Amino acid sequence: MSGTTESLSRQISTASDLAAVVRSMKALAASSIGQYEKSVAALTDYYRTVELGLSACLRGGGQSAALAGRARASAPAQPMGAIVFGSDQGLVGRFNETLMEFALARLGSSQSKLTRIWAVGERIQALIPAPLIAAPAAWPVPGSVEAITSLVGRMLIDIQAARARGDIAEIHVFHNRPRSAAAYEPVGRRLLPLDAAWRDGMAAVRWPTKTPPQIIDPAAPALEAFVRGYLFVVLFQACAESLAAENASRLAAMQRAEKNIREVLEHLKAQYRRIRQASIDEELFEVVAGYESLSHDPRHPAAGVGR
Repeated sequence: MSGTTESLSRQISTASDLAAVVRSMKALAASSIGQYEKSVAALTDYYRTVELGLSACLRGGGQSAALAGRARASAPAQPMGAIVFGSDQGLVGRFNETLMEFALARLGSSQSKLTRIWAVGERIQALIPAPLIAAPAAWPVPGSVEAITSLVGRMLIDIQAARARGDIAEIHVFHNRPRSAAAYEPVGRRLLPLDAAWRDGMAAVRWPTKTPPQIIDPAAPALEAFVRGYLFVVLFQACAESLAAENASRLAAMQRAEKNIREVLEHLKAQYRRIRQASIDEELFEVVAGYESLSHDPRHPAAGVGR
């Protein structure tokens, strides 16, 4: 009996320690979501500014040489690349699996043209199918909003180098984005090339005032700057949304774990109380039985007491 109660006591202590860890991770995930959600909200205004700048540059049919090069790279036979934002850490449910399944389904028959997949996070890299070519190592997931800038900078350098070598011509970006406080959904978009459809869409963006914009000659440097800003903000937003979704997924996982641990603790404590009460009752019965036995023994001093 004592061995059983000692075992239950150890299990209760272990579950209580685990519950404390889960509460800490839950609080950390909840606090981390806020900074990434604020970053995503701030990017909305920045993206709008870049969008208007591109619209102003392209409204008159302007196009730089580099942008024209990007457009020429849109031939169907050109090799493709993909950037997938996942996680480095676990306790996020099916965060990475859902995203990889979505990305492969979204690419569909175009998978045969994939020549490279950039993975952000070790866990998403491990899910890349063997036939597909992945980058030598996964980019680490940023630990804060400030670290996203350096990651996006390295991405743009690597993408530019791969395009210069002719390794890729078309790039798609896949990531999870938060849908509510503790839910997310996978999304994807084409980053490059900036083809005629993209230029027409940007040129058709409605200007917020009645006065049409004017670009001081030469317009090419301005267009190049806005294109760089566009690529930067798209990747930054994808990374920030992925981090917010990751913490939302972790928060949901910690909430489920907290509920399960609470139920296990209640069960263990109830079992401990039953066994402990049974042990106390057994000891009392033994004392009473011993007393009754002695009270009927005429040789014992307690004999006759209570009669």
